Amino acid sequence: MRLHYAALGPLALLLALAGPAAVRAQPVVVPPAEAAPPASDGTTGATLRAVRASASPRIDGRLDEPGWAAAAAVEGFRQREPHEGAPVSQRTVVRVLYDDAALYVGARLFDTAPDSIIARLGRRDDDGGSDGFAIFLDPFLDRRSGYFFGINAAGTLVDGTMSNDGNDDDSWDGVWEGKALRDGEGWTAELRIPYSQLRFRRADEQRWGVNFVRNIARKGEEAFLRVVPSSENVFVSYFADLTGIERITPPRGFEAVPYVTSRADFTRAEAGNPFRDGTAMHVEAGADLKFGVTPNLTLSATVNPDFGQVEVDPAVVNLSGFEVFFPERRPFFVEGSSNYGFGGGGSNRDIGLNWVNNDLFYTRRIGRSPQGELSGDYTDRPDAARILGAAKLTGRVGATNVGVLSSVTNRTFGRYQSGGEGGEPVVRGRREIEPLTHYGVVRALREFGAGRQGLGFMATAVNRGFSANADSDALRAQINGQAYAGGVDAWTQVLGGNFVLKGFVAGSHVRGTPVQIRRLQRSSVHFLQRPDRRVMPLDTARTSLSGYMTRVALDKIRGDFFLNVAFGAVTPGYDINDVGFLGRADVVNAHVFVGQFFPKPVGIFQRRWMGAAVFGTGDYDGDRTGTGAFVRAENTFRNFWEVNANVNVAFPAYDPTLTRGGPVARSLGGVNFEVDVETDSRRAWGGEVEVGGSAGPARRSRRASASLRWQPGANVSVSVGPEVSHGVNEAQYVRRVDDAFAALAAPTGGRAARARYVFAELDEWEVASDIRLNWTFTPTMSVQLFAQPLLASGRFRRFGELARARSFDFTRYGEDAGAIASTDDEDGERTYTVDPDGAGPAPAFSFDNPDFRFVSLRGNAVFRWEYRPGSTLFFVWTQQAEDEENAGGLAFARPVRRLFDRRPDNVFALKLTYWLGR
Repeated sequence: MRLHYAALGPLALLLALAGPAAVRAQPVVVPPAEAAPPASDGTTGATLRAVRASASPRIDGRLDEPGWAAAAAVEGFRQREPHEGAPVSQRTVVRVLYDDAALYVGARLFDTAPDSIIARLGRRDDDGGSDGFAIFLDPFLDRRSGYFFGINAAGTLVDGTMSNDGNDDDSWDGVWEGKALRDGEGWTAELRIPYSQLRFRRADEQRWGVNFVRNIARKGEEAFLRVVPSSENVFVSYFADLTGIERITPPRGFEAVPYVTSRADFTRAEAGNPFRDGTAMHVEAGADLKFGVTPNLTLSATVNPDFGQVEVDPAVVNLSGFEVFFPERRPFFVEGSSNYGFGGGGSNRDIGLNWVNNDLFYTRRIGRSPQGELSGDYTDRPDAARILGAAKLTGRVGATNVGVLSSVTNRTFGRYQSGGEGGEPVVRGRREIEPLTHYGVVRALREFGAGRQGLGFMATAVNRGFSANADSDALRAQINGQAYAGGVDAWTQVLGGNFVLKGFVAGSHVRGTPVQIRRLQRSSVHFLQRPDRRVMPLDTARTSLSGYMTRVALDKIRGDFFLNVAFGAVTPGYDINDVGFLGRADVVNAHVFVGQFFPKPVGIFQRRWMGAAVFGTGDYDGDRTGTGAFVRAENTFRNFWEVNANVNVAFPAYDPTLTRGGPVARSLGGVNFEVDVETDSRRAWGGEVEVGGSAGPARRSRRASASLRWQPGANVSVSVGPEVSHGVNEAQYVRRVDDAFAALAAPTGGRAARARYVFAELDEWEVASDIRLNWTFTPTMSVQLFAQPLLASGRFRRFGELARARSFDFTRYGEDAGAIASTDDEDGERTYTVDPDGAGPAPAFSFDNPDFRFVSLRGNAVFRWEYRPGSTLFFVWTQQAEDEENAGGLAFARPVRRLFDRRPDNVFALKLTYWLGR
């Protein structure tokens, strides 16, 4: 396991802040005891003993208190990288103390070349590829979960949680202390970890799992007290035992983090728009609370939460018709999110080839954008439903891990105005566009036999409270009234503990008005309105929709040979998108994945991995919707450069989604490839370059991207991630046109209204980049800048319609049949008119030019100062500007000029939090 301490005005702002700044070493007093040989009692590789401190050490990195000299020294570190099992190249000595309030860890990290120590100062949880030290703790001794606390040689703190015997998550930020100092013998690390940040059982003497890691960056060396073989897909179960901690009481703990924030919005004013005058001011207050209900259960709550310091989502051009998944960034929901994972237990490897998402709980549904319709000449829609409050209960009841979450979002109203021209009266009002909604989630997981077996369940509920008025009646026809989901998951180790057999089954039930449930059935998740559908076709009288999802997998977790086999199915009526995330229902899928690890250095290689897979996907109508093969190779060289490559071959199959609810079409398959090269991460410069593309009769594409980083100083890092892609899609969906004279519906069983499904050849370009600058002044004060320019364009040509169901044949207008013409109005907007059958009886139809050219520039700047542990001041500047026009083809000058002619939207926010706790 590798521990990873894992336009905003003119571009000149980025460059001005990028000046180098040195982090200078400070002297440290080394007690004579640190040169002593390791103690023999209680410090073997399997067990080590903590010693009660006579006085609490001062956390300054000096290790000069008498208690450190009295503690037993722990040595014997061995490498996992680059020479697995070899002794650590530099002497490493660790001592552990405790008192009634906290655990203390002191590490003397000797180095014969102290001037070569890499010490880069970064934001919390970002060590910048520096020398580092960390302790891993399993206070429950369940051999599956725990915490890690670390520090790099510049003093940057890293912490997080562990789960599933190998997964780590650095989203959790505990309130603890750590200092690092460098001197002529190397460097030291001193940590204080309060018991209030841990969960453990009440006992006369504690026995915890423990491990330590030391990273020596210039050597690419990663050394542990207990080395987990690189061929093992586990981690926590290898920990040593920490004993000697006596007569301490698990604190219930209490934390309160009140906040106050002010926000100023300066947006582009629109003439005549009463809702866009260019300015808006807001002042808010709220609080986050934590309370230890029992020593093993913690209640977390947030009242009127604010997420103003969160980084903006990237701009996306989505032509697929399916929802885009965005990761959660809001701290309240990110922290502890692993408690609500479902279906992936037993091993930390969860592979799905051509499979679907399995997120029963997608936290971004809470506080989502309002879903109701709002019409008028001018409208004003809030960006998100306001979260009135949320609470989480996490921890253990006996041997069972539990997680309970409850949240309420307020009624959300949009404003509208119509009329006012030609003597018309002005009509103004507001309309409810999101009802009062409660979200509930319950998760429980019981593990047996030191994590060799597990059994759990999860349930979610969404209940909406509609008002008793006409607006609410309209809203009921647009949003589900209630949504419930639940499931059971389990795993067991088999075949001598070398394999894990795991699986789950989950069900869903959604209720609403007939109009809304009809809308739901017609959505891209289901497409139950397909005219050739045989299993579960559209039912316009439904007031509910139900279904289930199941998956079983066999995963080899030990040894150099890798094997993963899985089978899963999603019924057509399964839907969890009120509080979960599901891209598609109606899926049957299986794969076999084999591979081989080569963890030992051989020749020019430090380590290698190669794998191959075959997969197949179908639906409940019996159509084969995807089959293919996948090959990947990963290579790390002796100089720690990496070269990875994969090839994916898709064979011809059927596509039930191409026509967006129309009949099944044919997919022709193709080949997709990708190669990426990554430089040595220890260097002050480097990055990753990736090239790829696809080739096939239906789509051809090329893409290239890079992630380039530079660290001009020990506390400054700059990264630029340009990417460019170009693709030609022979069949991009444009629209459906109802036509009683269309011939397509004939082979579909006669259950559909006649329709034409219009497609075009799409020539698409996209050019984008991520630009980041991190300037860290101290371990608790930093500035982070992010900017993302994006230019995307699409040119549609050779319009036509699907000629036959279950085919990839198209009748091109003006080439194969009929005629097509275009006209431009006085504003230059183009309209196409199609006569689909020439002299035949079918009526002509028209549609707007779908060509597009979209340009945007968005980003933010975040100043963060943790002025005392747990208490933070944020200043945030967010800027966004975008423009689009009905023009295709790649061009830079015109769209960039149009973008900078528009006034960008600017948001300035100041937030102050204060941590109160014990």
